Amino acid sequence: MLAVLSVEIRKLNRSLALLLAAAAPALIAVFAFAMMLRSRQPSEWDMWIGSGLAIWAYFLMPMCVTALTALIAQMEHAPRSWDHLRALPVPRWTLYASKAICVIGLVLVMSAAVLGMTVGAVVLGGMVKPEVAAVGRLDLAGYAWTLIRIAVAAVLMIAIQFWTAIRFASFVPGLVLGIGGAFFAVVATSAKQGVFMPWQMPVNILATEAWRVQTALTLGGGLGLVVLAAAVIHLARREVR
Repeated sequence: MLAVLSVEIRKLNRSLALLLAAAAPALIAVFAFAMMLRSRQPSEWDMWIGSGLAIWAYFLMPMCVTALTALIAQMEHAPRSWDHLRALPVPRWTLYASKAICVIGLVLVMSAAVLGMTVGAVVLGGMVKPEVAAVGRLDLAGYAWTLIRIAVAAVLMIAIQFWTAIRFASFVPGLVLGIGGAFFAVVATSAKQGVFMPWQMPVNILATEAWRVQTALTLGGGLGLVVLAAAVIHLARREVR
């Protein structure tokens, strides 16, 4: 398993996945910096970091998961290399499990980058325009814990997107699913039923209602692991045509 995982990690160096992993958090940082330059009075750290986390959980994370799963799947679909991979003397399930781990690992790296780049952007904004420098306490540990829970709540969404991207040779089904899921999550933000939508679960971690947070963690994380395991088993048993 470790050997297969190391090969998948090396493949990422030759893909656009790492570029995406850097570009998406950078967009949030640029937004925070631009907003600081437009500000006329200082704001709390909670406002700046909270805004960045909300943008990440609400919109950018679902879009990035859609893109990441498509990129990782197309590394094998495009050159039609599944037959070669499945003929290797390793358990088939490790091929798919290693790809799923890479996706989750990249989401965690991007989450950390969101926090780091946003803090850096706010500090830089305060240096350029000292009168609007962030005030209050910078609770890095608390923000990091929130990002971890957002990532846990996103596991179900990741599993569904991963399953779709690997199952279909074309990137279109996964792309349509991701865009459609994000769209309905946005329009159903205030609906109680929306809490059961996988694409809305990450942002529910930021909700003030405890039941929304607990539902997102239970279904997004717990059920997400079950669905991810089912995806790996199904893909390993399926014959590729």
